[in-house]
Amino acid sequence: MADTPDRSGEDPDEAIMRATYRALSTHGYADLTMQRIADEYGKSTAAIHYHYDTKDDLLAAFLDFVLGRFKDAVHDVETTDPEDRLELLLDGLLVKASEHTELLVAMLEMRAQAPYNDTFAERFRENDAYVRYLLETVIDQGIDAGAFADADAEHVARVLVTIVDGARTRAVVLGEETALSTARRAATEYLAATLDHRPAE
Repeated sequence: MADTPDRSGEDPDEAIMRATYRALSTHGYADLTMQRIADEYGKSTAAIHYHYDTKDDLLAAFLDFVLGRFKDAVHDVETTDPEDRLELLLDGLLVKASEHTELLVAMLEMRAQAPYNDTFAERFRENDAYVRYLLETVIDQGIDAGAFADADAEHVARVLVTIVDGARTRAVVLGEETALSTARRAATEYLAATLDHRPAE
């Protein structure tokens, strides 16, 4: 997401999303302004307002953009093996998240606004539901295929999401550098105990 925002032929909406990412990573939610996004975009605020009426509209679109990129990454996973797919999902949620700590900070700031912002709350609920759906689906597939022991897939998925959310919060709020790697190990241990699961070699 570090590409320049004014590449020839780039879709304006995607360019604005990339600019928003960079502005959020640099300034955080509290200090984010349309002007700072425009600075990253390389154009005037009027050019952004042509596409988005308010900052909240833009940030709601940004949340959709982030979720869309996550969905694309999941769909690009070629393996259908449930054990491997579950490993890759957890890597995406925890291991790769460590490569974007500034974005984790900004997203946590936006989460903190959700109780007061129905638009943000709706996006975060949709994101949470989608992640739980992915996890639950692959767990059910593994149970059906005999790769996993019988278990309550919905409950297991909720536990995994709780591990992910807790680790991301600790990483941001406490600056705990090992939070994500600890959570990844904890998730593996929990799955081994719950599903007779073993990490892929």
